[in-house]
Amino acid sequence: MAFRPDSKGMLRFWQLLVLVVILGAWHIATRSQQVAFFFGEPLMVAQRIWSWFVVERDIYVHLGVTLVETLLAFGIGTAAGLGVGLWLALSPLTSAILDPYIKAANSMPRVILAPIFAVWFGLGIWSKVALAVTLVFFIVFFNVYQGVKEVSPVVLANVRMLGANRQQLLRHVYLPSATSWVFSSLHTSVGLAFVGAVVGEYLGSARGVGYLILQAEGTFDINTVFAGIVVLTAAALVLDTLVGSVEKRLMKWQPRTGETEKL
Repeated sequence: MAFRPDSKGMLRFWQLLVLVVILGAWHIATRSQQVAFFFGEPLMVAQRIWSWFVVERDIYVHLGVTLVETLLAFGIGTAAGLGVGLWLALSPLTSAILDPYIKAANSMPRVILAPIFAVWFGLGIWSKVALAVTLVFFIVFFNVYQGVKEVSPVVLANVRMLGANRQQLLRHVYLPSATSWVFSSLHTSVGLAFVGAVVGEYLGSARGVGYLILQAEGTFDINTVFAGIVVLTAAALVLDTLVGSVEKRLMKWQPRTGETEKL
């Protein structure tokens, strides 16, 4: 049977149906206590979230801390990646000199830097921000670098023939070329910013959703662990949606892809 999601309402229906099936399968599977011990129970997870937000209302401080860490890391990492990516893409000699060091830094498991950042910046938010920045930076950097490198030489030659200077090339050629690559990287960077913040909270913190999850793990409270995961996932989806909204506004010039083919 062919299905074509021409209607947004129909598409949302199928998406909701998938969610209902997943939750139903989870609920049925966890009726066994052995399974519930490892995977939690969806109703208990929902009750924990309800208690956090409505009854006890103690999640707001922790979620606020994690969001501040994530947003700071996301902004700093994106700005740094954009600036360094443009700089090296437009400076071939500098790029060639720094190439092995950049590859080495990117290959490093950056989570191991968390204890070092804790020593440098203390156990406050800045050690978590620093760790998350290292995760966001390289994603944005490599996408910007590749986006600038993908500029057509023919376009550059034509613009130079029209008398464009370096600043005009940057504004009207290089930046538009890199923009789509940047937004592509930002969707990935949202999740990585949360990863850096939460991992940092795991290693040393008194606040944050990562701290709540760590405390729950210590008491084998799997339902609270899953509740924390759901809250973090929802927050990441909201931030990703905001990035998508900004992308639509700034990328109006880009032609839209064709309609989805029949399945």
